[in-house]
Amino acid sequence: MRIGLFIGTIGAATTLQGQVQQSAEAEADGFESFWTAQVAGIDALTLLALSGGVTKSIEMGTAVVPTYPRHPMALAQQALTTQAATGGRLLLGIGLSHRPVVEDRWGMSFHAPAGHMDEYLTILQSLLTTGSVDFHGEHYSASGEIARMTDTPPSVCVAALAPRMLRMAGSRADGTITWMAGPRTLETHIVPRISSAAEDAGRPAPRVCVGLPIAVTDNTQAGFEAAAGHFQRYGTLPSYRRMLDIEGAESPAEVAIIGNEAEVEDRLKALSSAGATEFLASIFPVGDDEDASVARTRELLKSLIGRV
Repeated sequence: MRIGLFIGTIGAATTLQGQVQQSAEAEADGFESFWTAQVAGIDALTLLALSGGVTKSIEMGTAVVPTYPRHPMALAQQALTTQAATGGRLLLGIGLSHRPVVEDRWGMSFHAPAGHMDEYLTILQSLLTTGSVDFHGEHYSASGEIARMTDTPPSVCVAALAPRMLRMAGSRADGTITWMAGPRTLETHIVPRISSAAEDAGRPAPRVCVGLPIAVTDNTQAGFEAAAGHFQRYGTLPSYRRMLDIEGAESPAEVAIIGNEAEVEDRLKALSSAGATEFLASIFPVGDDEDASVARTRELLKSLIGRV
């Protein structure tokens, strides 16, 4: 299981230059990938394009870019530009977001989200691989060409939790990106469905990129309380709530990876055994000395690269 550093949910620097610097530090520390979320702050693909100029080999991933506010032709142009800027190191993670965000924040309809993604993926992948598209569907229409800034399209992963979305991610994309999914959910729900879909479609084994909060601490209770404070809101979103229910967890804090070095290593090995191909580490602090807490977690993760 590869190990990457995930900023955006928590732990991002407050400035654009600071976040670019975080990508350089992640590469210097040996992390295999650097991930950022598209939320209310800095634009994820712009950040990764700039990060391409200060890094040489680390993979750059979005976890994830919501599809609803971006026409697939516009996203294809931006993704190909970022792919060129990073020298072919982009993994484009896309996702539906959530009904409250789509309808209440953006004022759009969340009608038939799986159908939306099906058509979106058709247009996006045609443009990424050929530079042209001619498609007219229920949710999207697109006809035309774009200039491909690189001949190598980025990998595309689809955030998927529901069975239909997992089939789509396995049969038509390079894999999936999860958040708030623990080892039981991976082993019994996500990995079997996406792997079967990929096999049936004659595609390579899918990437299963698993994002979770993580903190190394000797005070598990304090870690649990800190995780609850940072991540409790995710438990109110229906798609994550379903994953927590499969896991048998009442709250996001229960799927966060918390414990001392040996305990955290065991938890990471459990994710790998459940089928995770990459771990997206969302480090959060525990205790009064936040810098020391983050550094302790980071040091353990660095020591486990190539070992879990």
